[in-house]
Amino acid sequence: MMADLPSWIEAGPVDAKTTLVFLHGIGGGKKGFQSSVDCFASKGYRALAWDMPGYGDSPLTGTLSFDSLAKSLERMLNQAKVQKAVLVGHSMGGMVALQAWTHCPERIEGLVIAASSPAFGQQDGDFQQQFVAQRLAPLNAGKTMAQVADRLVPSMVAPQALPTGAMLPDYPPGLAMAHACMSAVPPHTYRASLQALVTFEQRAALPSISVPTLCLAGEFDKTAPPEVLRRMAQKIPGAQYQCIPGVGHLMGFEQEAPFHQAILNFCTTSF
Repeated sequence: MMADLPSWIEAGPVDAKTTLVFLHGIGGGKKGFQSSVDCFASKGYRALAWDMPGYGDSPLTGTLSFDSLAKSLERMLNQAKVQKAVLVGHSMGGMVALQAWTHCPERIEGLVIAASSPAFGQQDGDFQQQFVAQRLAPLNAGKTMAQVADRLVPSMVAPQALPTGAMLPDYPPGLAMAHACMSAVPPHTYRASLQALVTFEQRAALPSISVPTLCLAGEFDKTAPPEVLRRMAQKIPGAQYQCIPGVGHLMGFEQEAPFHQAILNFCTTSF
């Protein structure tokens, strides 16, 4: 495997009619999608999940940008011999999927944009700087990524997902996995990803999307609220919008079954 090539996991028949590629968020990693890869492989799909550069087993060379992420994704598709794929992007992964549409649309058969946005918040330098400063404050104060996860994971889930004051040993398996993924992100990668995140802007690309697209929201998501996903779907020709009840931003970690069912229904009717 090439030294600068992203790492991935995969399962399912290589000659499957449809291939899904799962793209994780800023606090994720390929291991967070292992059960999704296994689930869709069991249904006859070829399914892959990558580590973004700087995550897991994927090296980070140079700076991290959405342009570099789209190019890394295309290199991974080439190495995995995936001609066309349905990209399933969660949070920052949804932004990578939208960036990939502008970079290599001929490689994309469909898009699932989950708990994400076509741009980062307000396009205002002060707002962006404040967001980055707030997210980096724990690291700058000497906290570990596990301690960052202690605070962030409970703040991103539906109200009923975790009992008030729940500690990690009491987390349900899905949220324990979310915590483990975030804890494993190298601090320098987390910093680089945050700096890249606040530059994202692809709203102008939405009307150009010509493949089947599902915009998937979580009812209690405060990071990417349902209305953001609904408006995004309205700007993509023929796009579907769905809101999963009872989940927040970490939808697939909170309730795996409806997350998988939404993607399965989309794929069954679209490809």
